[in-house]
Amino acid sequence: MAGRPQRRRRQTRHHRAMTSAQLPRRRAHVVGSGPNGLAAAIALAQAGVRVQLWEGSAVAGGALGSAELTLPGFVHDLGSAIHPLAVSSPFFQTLPLHAFGLRWVHPDVPMAHPLDGGAALLYRSLEQTADALGDDGPAYRRLFAPLVQSWDELMDEFLRPLLHLPAHPILLARFGLRALPPTTLLARLFRTRKARALLAGLAAHSALPLSSPATSAFALMLGGAAHARGWPFPHGGAGQLAGALEAYFKFLGGEVILNRPVTHLRELPPAEITVLDVGPPALLKLAEGRLPEHYAARLRQFRYGPGAFKVDYALSGPVPWTDPAVGRAGTVHLGGRLSEIARAEAAPHQGRVSPQPYVLLAQHTPFDASRAPAGQHTAWAYVHLPNASADDALPYLEAQIERAAPGFSALVLKRHVSTPAMLQAWNPNLVGGDVGGGSNDLWQLLSRPVLGPEPYRTPLEGVYLCSASTPPGGGVHGMAGYWAARLALRDARQRS
Repeated sequence: MAGRPQRRRRQTRHHRAMTSAQLPRRRAHVVGSGPNGLAAAIALAQAGVRVQLWEGSAVAGGALGSAELTLPGFVHDLGSAIHPLAVSSPFFQTLPLHAFGLRWVHPDVPMAHPLDGGAALLYRSLEQTADALGDDGPAYRRLFAPLVQSWDELMDEFLRPLLHLPAHPILLARFGLRALPPTTLLARLFRTRKARALLAGLAAHSALPLSSPATSAFALMLGGAAHARGWPFPHGGAGQLAGALEAYFKFLGGEVILNRPVTHLRELPPAEITVLDVGPPALLKLAEGRLPEHYAARLRQFRYGPGAFKVDYALSGPVPWTDPAVGRAGTVHLGGRLSEIARAEAAPHQGRVSPQPYVLLAQHTPFDASRAPAGQHTAWAYVHLPNASADDALPYLEAQIERAAPGFSALVLKRHVSTPAMLQAWNPNLVGGDVGGGSNDLWQLLSRPVLGPEPYRTPLEGVYLCSASTPPGGGVHGMAGYWAARLALRDARQRS
């Protein structure tokens, strides 16, 4: 694409600007080793800062990891499983992660959405996707082609705080005209149930009712990412991406301290910069007694979205999809038509579990045989529940899979269930099982976690926040860590 060389040059200049003003005497702590924490640690280390990365668990990566959850030889992703924003990340694309073992796997088809009578397919090719949508092909091209043609510039605008002076104001304004309406309104551009369902499945990643403003932004960003960069995943498990980031950080001279949970900032040795990859509740605890009340009150008002009920499967064979084309997709959206998905995603916000939920399913092993014993497979799936819900959604989740793949249950060798409470116990940033770092409603996208152009800075000198609860929000992209580190470096120079 024409935009790629320009974007890479711009990011290279950013990198030179950071490394040219080296800070060899300064020290920094990064607490939490999720993708944003790792990105912050790398950006600081690139600038010559001596960085210690503190992680409470035995493995770096936060919610980005993989393990044998079910049976020996079956590798499951503990948190995120498909990474369209990682390969679109302006910062990650500048890093030599391939030299540290990262290998991206691109499924034949990024996403499939089963429907009665055949699946809607989101191909890597914009033209192929539009052609498959028949009468809605021209409308689909008009909607997505401008995004794909300017993808790198759009990522530079979108993967940062929304309150900023745009470098491409016309591009951003055009995107906003389509992104701000509810998905239920944007879907009126289409006449076929395939096109409408495809859009609904993409928008449901927001974990908001599809009647909410700005849910269309999620559909546009994820659909555009599929055509511009694909929806890949790391060969061997999501932990390979975390491992590559950790290895590169160590190559830069950084130090990783594992099994050392930090419960208060006073436990850390003196340092000029402290970057926290934690959510607002954890920040309140880490800085207890030190935050001004006006800021603490705003943190307490931060709202979390629905929780996830996640199931990992060890299977004796591939998922038996009624439509064989679904087997070519790495990601599958289950839930039926637009109206069905809209009802399903409204339910958690009404305090109830949908009996016909929207299911996000990832199938890695048709494209990465290293994740399961020969001839066997894995599946990764979750549904949205009310935050912190204790309800058992397993029957509903599996009924939706069976609806598109009759006989699935007979292939299950073992399943591993993660309730919202279990997800939070594993990773405290997943409050109430919310895997997105907070509600994605329009106001909170603007004020994440507080309103302002530099929301990473806290009232405490030298202390910054960089989790998914800061812009640009959830997803594996590292940009919150990158922007927090840049702000911290600028502040440190000004204090000198």
